Amino acid sequence: MEIAIAIIAAIVGIGAGAGGVYAYNKKNENGGKNKADDLIRKAKHEASDIVLDAKKQATATAEKSKEEEAERRKEWKRTENRLAEREATLDSKLDQIEKKSERLVKQEKEIEELKGEIRDIRTKQHEKLEKIAGLSKQDAKDKLMKMTENDIKQDLVNLVAKEQKEIKHDIDEAAQAILVTAMERMSSEVTADRTITALKLPDDEMKGRIIGKEGRNIQALQRATGVDIMVDDTPGMVVLSSFDSIRRQVARYALERLMKDGRINPSSIEEAVAKGEKEIEKEVVRAGEDAAREVGVVGIPREILHLLGELKFRTSYGQNVLLHSVEAAHMAGMIAEEIGANKQVAKTATLLHDMGKAVTHKIEGKHAEIGAELAKKYGMPDEVVHAIAAHHDDIEPTTPEALIVKIVDAVSAARPGARNVSAENFAERMKDLENIATSFPGIDKAYAISAGREIRVIVEPKQIDDLTALKLARDIANKIEATMSYPGVIKVNVIRETRAVEYAK
Repeated sequence: MEIAIAIIAAIVGIGAGAGGVYAYNKKNENGGKNKADDLIRKAKHEASDIVLDAKKQATATAEKSKEEEAERRKEWKRTENRLAEREATLDSKLDQIEKKSERLVKQEKEIEELKGEIRDIRTKQHEKLEKIAGLSKQDAKDKLMKMTENDIKQDLVNLVAKEQKEIKHDIDEAAQAILVTAMERMSSEVTADRTITALKLPDDEMKGRIIGKEGRNIQALQRATGVDIMVDDTPGMVVLSSFDSIRRQVARYALERLMKDGRINPSSIEEAVAKGEKEIEKEVVRAGEDAAREVGVVGIPREILHLLGELKFRTSYGQNVLLHSVEAAHMAGMIAEEIGANKQVAKTATLLHDMGKAVTHKIEGKHAEIGAELAKKYGMPDEVVHAIAAHHDDIEPTTPEALIVKIVDAVSAARPGARNVSAENFAERMKDLENIATSFPGIDKAYAISAGREIRVIVEPKQIDDLTALKLARDIANKIEATMSYPGVIKVNVIRETRAVEYAK
């Protein structure tokens, strides 16, 4: 490239000199010939110098190119040598790998042969052992498993008992703390008022007025109230009899008003009954509203408040249902706050959990199912409906609030003095508990103690071992849950004791 530039420069120089000469000659054709010759000579000399410089540069450039070419050839040679060395190294490594692969294949074959020999030896040993022991492989395996099971059985029993004790202790401690806190903060009457079904007569003359001529007054009163009225069964008393407690209250109110007024006739009876119905209706609504206000529950439909108020005139085992619902709702709110559940849902569901009892004499079915249907009908939330339906385990409780309703219902009903249970019923329940326990094999004796809160079962130690005793306790508890109705919790205590007795003579 540089040589070409030098040659071009020389040609340009010569051209320029010739052009200058030509121009000068044109200008001075007839004069200054000598000067033109001098200029020509000078131009030729300069052109010669330029050409000489160009040749020198071309020569230097050519030598430099040759040197670079030689250096590149050397570098290519070195690269070829390195590649050749690497190729030789790779070939060597491949040879080594092939040799190792051959050795591995050979070793695998040897290992397989050794495995086969070991299997043969083990088979022969098993045959010899079976001949010596007189047992087949499966029989020996079963015997060994049985021996192992017997060895670890006691350890397993101890471990299970220990874990159960620790878990039960932790759970019981936490649950007791929460329940005791709720019960200590809840103050209510131990005994509940019964619905009044009998009225005292001031004198025999009033008795005659109530009966009326040929019994027309008492018949009119019975037709108007739907209540059976008996004045001759108990001296000095009027007995009101009806399955509907609201009607009994209307009849009581009307009869009290009539006896106070003194004028008793069919027209005054109708007037008194009408006023009684209005008063009882107001009292029912007021009772429902007061209960909701006391618990702190808002947004309950008026229809449900009316059903709730009717519970004021209903009892369950001698316990006033409305007071029971209010008491349980207070405890439900406390427990829900302690464990982080929805306090409003728990209190609402607990307050309404027994409202089905207000219509059980009108609608067939369990009061939990009826209450849940009514709550759903009047637009209560699904969580409340579920908790009402599940508080007697008719369905499985799946929310913390449903479990709270179930627990506080049992606590309120099971506390001392909450319910009136006759001695006959109590004795029958105790006997049923003992019969359920003794229905299982291996039972020596069974005693119902702690007012039916615990069943203590003594087993035959030769028939029942420690592990079976654990299962027996669970089976007895399951049968009690399935076959009996009871408030609270019944503890099943299975006792296994081995005694060794000897006499020194």
